[in-house]
Amino acid sequence: MVQQQTEYDVVVVGGSGVDTIVRVDALPVPLADSVMVGPIREWPGQTGGNVALGARALGLEVAFLDCIGDDWTGTQVRERLAGGGVEFHPVISPAGTRRAVNLVDATGRRMSFYDARDPEDLRMPRDFYLPRLRRARHVHLSITNFTRFLFDDIEELGVPVSTDLHDWDGLSDHQREFALRSDLVFFSAAKTGERAPALMRRILSEGRATTVVATAGAEGSYLLTREGGEDPVHVPATVPPAPVVDSNGAGDAFVTGFLYGRLDGREPVECARLGAVAGAHACTAPGSTAMIGRAELLGS
Repeated sequence: MVQQQTEYDVVVVGGSGVDTIVRVDALPVPLADSVMVGPIREWPGQTGGNVALGARALGLEVAFLDCIGDDWTGTQVRERLAGGGVEFHPVISPAGTRRAVNLVDATGRRMSFYDARDPEDLRMPRDFYLPRLRRARHVHLSITNFTRFLFDDIEELGVPVSTDLHDWDGLSDHQREFALRSDLVFFSAAKTGERAPALMRRILSEGRATTVVATAGAEGSYLLTREGGEDPVHVPATVPPAPVVDSNGAGDAFVTGFLYGRLDGREPVECARLGAVAGAHACTAPGSTAMIGRAELLGS
């Protein structure tokens, strides 16, 4: 059993589940009645679980709160978190535990089919999460719908909060509240492309964020802060220490490396460099299983 802590470096809320990994020759997959693929594997984790596991692997004190089902997929999630030393506090959801099917090509690129099964009225009770938030140095919210209802309490407590918008195009309403109410915002530039700098400036001007990070895979990442200039700072990607196997979890690993640096009092550019190291490491094993340790992160 994982021992409960009296204080947490990071409390992660929402975003656990089980990923089914299907390896294909190339994306997009050709239309066919059936396609022969390699062994299909399942990995518990998903974005919130990966951030919690990654932060714990770096030696941070972590609590993870989520709504999951009393089902076999939920059991897989519990077992992996326990194996990674993460203190996990679940609320049982009648909708069951989230799943995703991820197609991964020979270069490690992926296409994810996400099972958004949570009902719109799913909520996490205040008397459940408030005692943990009060003991947190930092809160990281996944963009599951029920987590948006924690923002008022987080602001009242004065705890810094981060979020990952993933491939937000700047238009979808679902991510907008997370973008504008978080202190530290991550997103993937996959959909925005050349519009990423304008979106970063918009998040800073319209919201409460002091730092925005756009990740761009092998191109590295882009960093914009309130204290910096108008143009994002480019932080190069790190060469992976082994052949690339799977990009699943690389963005989550980037977040954990960045958060480690931030909680250690480092400058944003150095935090982004640590994120790049963690993200590259995550690509060297299947299904978000490569969790970098503190010595590897800082020794790079």
